Amino acid sequence: MTRVTTDDLDRLEFRAVQSGDHVDVAMELLGLANSVDADSEITRAEIFVRAGEQWEMAQEFERATAAYQRAIDDGGVTIVDARALQAGALLELDMIDTAYAQLERLRAEGPRNLPTFIHIAETLQAHGDLSGAHNWATIGIERFRHQDVSSYVHDLLLELLRARFRIRMDLGLGEDDFDRLLDGWNRHGHPNDR
Repeated sequence: MTRVTTDDLDRLEFRAVQSGDHVDVAMELLGLANSVDADSEITRAEIFVRAGEQWEMAQEFERATAAYQRAIDDGGVTIVDARALQAGALLELDMIDTAYAQLERLRAEGPRNLPTFIHIAETLQAHGDLSGAHNWATIGIERFRHQDVSSYVHDLLLELLRARFRIRMDLGLGEDDFDRLLDGWNRHGHPNDR
């Protein structure tokens, strides 16, 4: 069994960026996931997710979908919900109905974190579904904006507010309360920071 740390994954991903050899790194990540120690800093599911991301960078979307499915089946905690990532890979494969069915299942359960909402909003925007992207961004903001937040969560909320603002501009929508919230946060910080 192998103990895997965040640094190990960062080194592999940096190597992939430098070399452009995402396939080799994806294969290495799959090998790591299959041998990871139970007390590793990183979950097996997260390693499968990272492998899926490398497959996507290599334009191997079927393999990415399979890696994300392994993460889903594993059930471990991941930074971005593997179902959201899989939906994005399915959209790349033009499996639109399957991708949206996956997003609907995720919506019914309620994604547990902001990175998942950000990923879904940006993915749908990239695929031309501005209305869907707007809805996901709005739901994420509504869910997390009243929590006492760390600076990390505050930064993620700002990122989601900005993404939603860009989507609203693309939709030709006027300013609303969340846009004004973004403006206030940019000037004064999150209310909980004061």
